[in-house]
Formats: sequence, C-alpha cells, structure tokens
Amino acid sequence: MTTTQGKTDMNKQELIDAIASQTGQSKAQTGETLDTALDVIRKNVAKGGSVQVIGFGSFSSGKRAARIGRNPKTGEEIKIPAAKTVKFTAGKAFKDAVNEKK
Repeated sequence: MTTTQGKTDMNKQELIDAIASQTGQSKAQTGETLDTALDVIRKNVAKGGSVQVIGFGSFSSGKRAARIGRNPKTGEEIKIPAAKTVKFTAGKAFKDAVNEKK
C-alpha cells in the first residue's frame, strides 16, 4: 500500500490480500473470486445493463453525445465522437462511510 498525503492507496493485489486475510480464504481463491465478480460486472455493463450492490453502489453505462472540442496546444477545433461511458453511483451507506467525521 502506498500512502500519499495521509491517504492509503491500494492496488488489486493488496485488495486481494486484505480480503483473503479477513475471510480466511487463500489468496488464489480470493483472486479468482474478485476477477470473476469484476468480469460479470464488466460484461453486464458492456451489454447496456446495470449492476446494483445495495449499500455499496451501482455500475451502469451511459452515452456521451458527439461534440466539438479544442486542441489545447493549437486551439484548433476538433470533432469528438459520441461514446459510451461507464458510471458508478455510490450507495447511501458508502457515501455515509466516506463522509463519516473522525
């Protein structure tokens, strides 16, 4: 885990280690379970669906319309094509935990 400005950043392997230590499962089993969960979320959202985890949040897709932008180096106008986006909306319990005063 890396610490920046008093915050702890966690990568995927550190997340797997933390989950494995709390559940008593092996790191290999935990890694497979996490990979499978993320893959199911990815595939469902890619098909236009959403995944809602009560107390945590919702993953869904959205659309961004085509628009005109500017190249910051040259100032030249450029066309930005329409695109699909991925959205995460935090659930109430997650928001409350993040905003908890210490």
